[in-house]
Amino acid sequence: MSDVISPTSKVSLKFALSTTDGREIDSTFDRDAVSFVMGDGSLLPGFEKHLVGLTPGFEGTFSVPPEDAFGQPNELNFQRVARDLFAPDQAIEVGLVMNFANGPEGEIAGVIHEITDSEVVVNFNHPLAGEILNFNVLIVAVEPAE
Repeated sequence: MSDVISPTSKVSLKFALSTTDGREIDSTFDRDAVSFVMGDGSLLPGFEKHLVGLTPGFEGTFSVPPEDAFGQPNELNFQRVARDLFAPDQAIEVGLVMNFANGPEGEIAGVIHEITDSEVVVNFNHPLAGEILNFNVLIVAVEPAE
């Protein structure tokens, strides 16, 4: 049956993503549905596994633990940077997201975690690392992938 989501289906859905503390990260309920092919890498495998077997019209919620999402924070991804490497007039504050040079890969985003007189601690973990992600979904359409 082509209207049941399988590991190779093309799916159109609306979703809202929030954390357990109620912080909404993203929602498509006020926009057009998003479409993707299961397994194409555009969505978390931990999210996709909850979709298998669902049909158009299904609306529900589920949670994805950190291990199936962005993992737990890794202490090795907290880097200490000398404070004087930042421009003297550069406004930095805890929680600020900044881009840093990452060699041949280009740039990588980091979050300012701590600031002292001599150094800045930057967290390069994914901002949602360690978070349980809550999804509310509405399946709009399911079809075979091309």
